[in-house]
Amino acid sequence: MNSKLAIHGGKPVREHYLPYGRQTINEDDIQAVVNVLNSEYLTTGPIVNKFENEIAKYVGAKYAVAFSNGTAALHGACFAAGISEGDEVITSPITFAASANCILYQGGTPIFADIDPETYNIDPDSIKEKVTDRTKAIIPVHFTGQPAAMDEILKIAREHELIVIEDAAHALGAVYKDKKIGSIGDMTMFSFHPVKHITTGEGGIITTDNEEYYRKLLQFRTHGITRDPMILRDNHQGPWYYEMHFLGFNYRITDIQAALGLSQLSKLDNFIKQRKKYAGMYNEQLKELSAVILPKQMGEAESSWHLFVIRLKLPLLRCNRKELFKAIQAENIGINVHYIPVYTLPYYQKLGYNAGICPKAEKLYEEIITLPLFPGMTEPDVMDVIRSVKKVINFYSL
Repeated sequence: MNSKLAIHGGKPVREHYLPYGRQTINEDDIQAVVNVLNSEYLTTGPIVNKFENEIAKYVGAKYAVAFSNGTAALHGACFAAGISEGDEVITSPITFAASANCILYQGGTPIFADIDPETYNIDPDSIKEKVTDRTKAIIPVHFTGQPAAMDEILKIAREHELIVIEDAAHALGAVYKDKKIGSIGDMTMFSFHPVKHITTGEGGIITTDNEEYYRKLLQFRTHGITRDPMILRDNHQGPWYYEMHFLGFNYRITDIQAALGLSQLSKLDNFIKQRKKYAGMYNEQLKELSAVILPKQMGEAESSWHLFVIRLKLPLLRCNRKELFKAIQAENIGINVHYIPVYTLPYYQKLGYNAGICPKAEKLYEEIITLPLFPGMTEPDVMDVIRSVKKVINFYSL
């Protein structure tokens, strides 16, 4: 292999660019969408309900309510939880902004707890330190697909009468102590963005065992409007009648999206199997690199491997993370960084959040890189990533 880095004029490991994530679509998926396009319903029809039922069944929850995207689903969960002005909600800073934005949408205040430096998930001890008499809920994030320490989180929640909303955008199919994620907390959100485990194009869902939350979620995604005779204030008007009970949103998902989701769901276990296989290849091939820390997996949890995040031992390298990032990209490998700590984003800075709130999370951010991981990859693709990482790390190693 040519040891001269592509960024210095050498030949890249790959001829064509490999993204860090991408949907995996086949003819079955396409036909499922075509079938809906040829049907009587395009939106909020029978396929949406079928998709919800199948997701609930898969994760072991009583109910599921699908939304137009994962952020909308989190917003719905915060509404159903009754979060409002003056309420505090504890979440992780190592996540996409939506995990905290959903709290702001309801007038609540996001409180950021620091992370466990080994799993990169929210640290229960830090949660304990952040609980006040204004705390209403906890939103743990199952970062990269590895479940957070749910037993400890639920214990804290029960002691303080808090609602637990799991952000499982990364964790469809993940398992915690023999229970699928989606059947543990009060509500759980899954995302169906194209880089996630299955896709509906855009889409999200909330699973729950709580019937009250379920009914609020259904109504919230449809403007706060209901035709349910069980909750109508005046049920004598006629079959056309509906009522708006609160200010909801148009967060509905379509039958077109749900049909794609149903087709994808039938492949989910195989998708996860591929992700685990490729993660295993990374772990085996990259363990020799002294400047790299591989992701630690906890014994009581089974990750669904949405992301494969390596951590750099920068003192062992004669470059910074930015230089190394650009060098790997130049080899035509689509690496990424997940995530910038939410409270350091300019909007949150304007709200009064300051650097230093979660020092472990901030240190992690400075040292991590996400490698490509998706089921549509081939073993040669994985080996290209491995060769690129080794090529660049070895060049910069002291």
